[in-house]
Amino acid sequence: MSLPESTNETSLRDSAALLSWYMDMGVDEAIGEVAVDRFAAAAEQKAKAQAAAPPQRQVKREAQGYFPAAADSPRAPPEAQGLGLLNPDTSIADAKALAAGATSIEELYQALAGFDGCPLKKTAKSLVLSDGNPEAHLMLIGEAPGADEDRQGKPFVGRSGQLLDRILAAIGLDRASEDPATSAFISNTIFWRPPGNRKPTAAETETCLPFILRAIELADPKIIVCLGATPMQRLCNTTEGILRSRGKWRETVVNGRPVPLMPTLHPAYLLRQPAQKGLCWRDMLAVRKKLDEVT
Repeated sequence: MSLPESTNETSLRDSAALLSWYMDMGVDEAIGEVAVDRFAAAAEQKAKAQAAAPPQRQVKREAQGYFPAAADSPRAPPEAQGLGLLNPDTSIADAKALAAGATSIEELYQALAGFDGCPLKKTAKSLVLSDGNPEAHLMLIGEAPGADEDRQGKPFVGRSGQLLDRILAAIGLDRASEDPATSAFISNTIFWRPPGNRKPTAAETETCLPFILRAIELADPKIIVCLGATPMQRLCNTTEGILRSRGKWRETVVNGRPVPLMPTLHPAYLLRQPAQKGLCWRDMLAVRKKLDEVT
């Protein structure tokens, strides 16, 4: 095909150079000068499809879960439906009994391994209970395992864990240390990875709560640090957000004695919001000071 006479060699070279630059910059799609609202287009297509579809007969469904509910049985709470927790009270009662029977962290691990009351166990690869020194003066509690933790069976071993290790090192602590004064004990409120790293539901955290409470009793730390909102809300029985709660000392009771508790930001949040690292550093300096006071 021949080019129009008006097209000159210079303009072709300029166009080729511009196209090459676009490719180097990663441009892989040609777009128009006016933005297209793809969300609106998708919604319009969905509305057209629904309008064209024949009406469907309504079917009464049983309660969602692994077993259909009996006609005279009370329905499970909405957050428990679809999770195999048609009777979450039974799961919590079983969890309390198993946790109370454990006399060491090792026995607690075995109790969790035999516990089937949390449906997350069915989708996770590994049980993730703890890491570090159970005799450490400081105990840190996060939310739930991620993908790296699920693969390795230990809490805080991915990018968040690497950041946490650097935070601990900055105040003179190391989870691998055998000295209780310079080590740390780490656990979570949930012991199996939620699918897609989603936030655990209230039913899931309530079911696992007896085990983390027993872990705290067995470790008997001098100070507890809650990493993120979930552990702080569960241990302190509050709905307050972490940004409002962080940096303020609270108190819980462990084995009949008061234990200082510091809520701070989760390392995963700091990776997404690095500008907030200063707040966490301020909290950890307060933790360091408190450790020096109580040990």
